[in-house]
Amino acid sequence: MAGAKKKGGSATKTGSASRSRPAGRKGKAAKSAPAAPAFSPEEELHAYREMLLIRRFEEKAGQMYGMGLIGGFCHLYIGQEAVVTGLKMAIEEGDQMITSYRDHGHMLVCGMDPKGVMAELTGRRGGYSKGKGGSMHMFSREKNFFGGHGIVGAQVPLGAGLAFANKYNDNGRITLTFFGEGALNQGQVYESFNMAALWKLPVVFVLENNRYAMGTSVTRSAAKSEELYNRGSIYGIPGEPVDGMDVRAVKDAGERAAKWTRDGNGPIILEMLTYRYRGHSMSDPAKYRTREEVQKMRAEHDPIEQVRTRILDAGLAGEDDLKTIDKEVRAKVSEAAEFAQADAEPDAAELWSDVLLEATAQGGN
Repeated sequence: MAGAKKKGGSATKTGSASRSRPAGRKGKAAKSAPAAPAFSPEEELHAYREMLLIRRFEEKAGQMYGMGLIGGFCHLYIGQEAVVTGLKMAIEEGDQMITSYRDHGHMLVCGMDPKGVMAELTGRRGGYSKGKGGSMHMFSREKNFFGGHGIVGAQVPLGAGLAFANKYNDNGRITLTFFGEGALNQGQVYESFNMAALWKLPVVFVLENNRYAMGTSVTRSAAKSEELYNRGSIYGIPGEPVDGMDVRAVKDAGERAAKWTRDGNGPIILEMLTYRYRGHSMSDPAKYRTREEVQKMRAEHDPIEQVRTRILDAGLAGEDDLKTIDKEVRAKVSEAAEFAQADAEPDAAELWSDVLLEATAQGGN
């Protein structure tokens, strides 16, 4: 990665590689970190619309869960919208994403139809997994989105496997592998780090540190919790902390990380310092943190409000224009909800379909 040098198995950051420090990260470096590069008017408006779609979709999903229309688990992405939006803006067509169970935002920025996503949430035939996967298990090979995985940390070795296939096929593609700070203590994550470094796989490990693994603060579950981006240093994997509440900082770091791994340098870790406003899942009352803490993050660091303020201050759009965008987004989400509720449930015979995949050997072997 440009500006990152390996020394003694760890990465030291120089120049732009240390540009983004998140809100809440203490230390001298946080005071001197340069501002994130400015967006063009088109980028500001695109980021605003994409993040607003995620926010409104998740709000509607929460409402429908409360109405009993969504079964099982439902993990909302509200507050973390800048992470996946900025990274999607940083990668190329054909690059892949794989993530955990907090996955609806990733699907939407990949271009998956909100109607198909909502239909899957409600267990309907028109869902991306035919109504059989639910919130945590949706895929779209067409959009290069590979899940949605319910087992903590399980997507990390799968992401490394996707990257291995990209390297084997020499197709120039990279894989963004998302996971949370709670998954970081899983052994399979470090096995994946080791193999990715050993084989120089084109993978960006995206650590979405939203500070709470279920109900446990990261300061109680991780040694040196202020430097999680260094967890790959023993394998020679460089890492970088990023303000995950600022979509500009995310895109900037994502572009440099994508270039680093696409150029054949192997994996890299981006620690996105972000925050979820809701509980771990819809059944979590989130009593392990104060209401004041959440309100402070909303008031001072909300990713959508940051973009909204810049748009208004720069005169890129007026209040009425932004209200129109919000109205359009709400209409799209309402259409998805109506489609999901009207769609039929899967036929009982679907219980036995898509269970096994029959494969034949290639080349007559």
